[in-house]
Amino acid sequence: MAKDNVPRDNVPKNKAPKVKITETVLRDAHQSLIATRMTTEEMLPILDKLDKVGYNSLECWGGATFDSCLRFLNEDPWERLRIIRKHVKNTKLQMLLRGQNLLGYKHYADDVVEYFVQKAIANGIDVIRIFDALNDPRNIETAIKACKKEGGHAQAAVSYTISPVHNLEYFVNLAKQLVDMGADSICIKDMAGLLVPYAAYDLVKALKKSIKVPIQLHTHYTSGVASMTYLKAIEAGCDIVDCAISPMSMGTSQPPTEPLVATLKDTPYDTGLDIGLLSEIADYFRPIKEKYVQSGLLDQKVMGVDVNTLIYQVPGGMLSNLVSQLKQANKLDLFEEVLKEVPRVREDFGYPPLVTPTSQIVGTQAVMNVIAGERYKMVPKESKALVKGEYGKTPAPIPEEITKKILKDEKPITCRPADLIEPELEKIKSEMKQYMEQDEDVLSYALFPQVAEKFFKFRQAQKYKIETDMVNYEDRTHPV
Repeated sequence: MAKDNVPRDNVPKNKAPKVKITETVLRDAHQSLIATRMTTEEMLPILDKLDKVGYNSLECWGGATFDSCLRFLNEDPWERLRIIRKHVKNTKLQMLLRGQNLLGYKHYADDVVEYFVQKAIANGIDVIRIFDALNDPRNIETAIKACKKEGGHAQAAVSYTISPVHNLEYFVNLAKQLVDMGADSICIKDMAGLLVPYAAYDLVKALKKSIKVPIQLHTHYTSGVASMTYLKAIEAGCDIVDCAISPMSMGTSQPPTEPLVATLKDTPYDTGLDIGLLSEIADYFRPIKEKYVQSGLLDQKVMGVDVNTLIYQVPGGMLSNLVSQLKQANKLDLFEEVLKEVPRVREDFGYPPLVTPTSQIVGTQAVMNVIAGERYKMVPKESKALVKGEYGKTPAPIPEEITKKILKDEKPITCRPADLIEPELEKIKSEMKQYMEQDEDVLSYALFPQVAEKFFKFRQAQKYKIETDMVNYEDRTHPV
């Protein structure tokens, strides 16, 4: 029997609420498992089938895909988006945007944010999921307004975390503010896999009572509870969940698509998706996964359950970064001390959610505190910027003694950080005009100047080689 006592074999399909699924295999799944290394060429043959499934959306862009295309794959991220759009005619395309940070690691001027959103939608994006590492709504508002202006669906994300200040009231109030700003839907973004099933039920219930827009849930399988979390969230009224096709699921990725579809079949939550078609898609991705296992890029360690995620409330990726930093300093024996220092630094820094870039800032500071043997003896510029307010307002106030120790005589800023940034689009255009082949190039350069410049030079060299090869071919076939 289903939870509401409707027999599974007698669900009135025409009246039953449907749960929708966003498929993450083209973005977050491979970002989480293989450092965003899947190529456009590997995606291309399966796009038509993905388009036939009936997903709520295909997450295919944003996050680290932009950086990875330019830095590692010698691909133009804008061209990738256009290719996917050309083949996906019936399904909404979705991207992840870091609010005022766009897809980079610092705040950009409003004119850059607005132009980026305009071009993302013009090139094929339908849904933009917008989040801020500190849950500061001021860092999300410009992107929401720009998305609405261009006719896109603005999904505002609430970065989920656990702390004394992050309770139901906090998340509900934040969601209300984001809806008031114009958000078309709200995403609970659980980037660390911290959201356990019954907490998910309570959170979704509270949100459904308070706001009228759809609720989507995003989590990672890192702690091993994600599929159970989805079930309880769905029972509470969650409208959409993020899943990854099974070969590219679990571990640090999302819960697998097919088991959830099978679980909800013939219940009031039936997704209506064809398990046979999903199986064909899984068959396509299986050898691709195996290729990355063989190359060593997919480390099997990330496929297991990491209970430390729940014990220390630290994302899996952050744990591996801490290990890497300690190895470089030849201080791996201090790992346990660093794990204990992370929550102390996080408390000192106003309980930021541990997501890019705050996870790196808190983790690095914890490592430095332990290695130095004195807290805040060494303070990286990123820690100073966070305490100063350059990333936005922290969830809880930063204690005065921490502010004084780190900033000395400098005063924290209280305004929206982007208010201090002059319009910069025209200046960036003039800096890189020699490489400009399309309007979008200015945005690639704005986000990653050195990486984009290297890519532009590669692109020019490739173009020259093709032209030279064509001339040589003409000379051989039509000798004078």
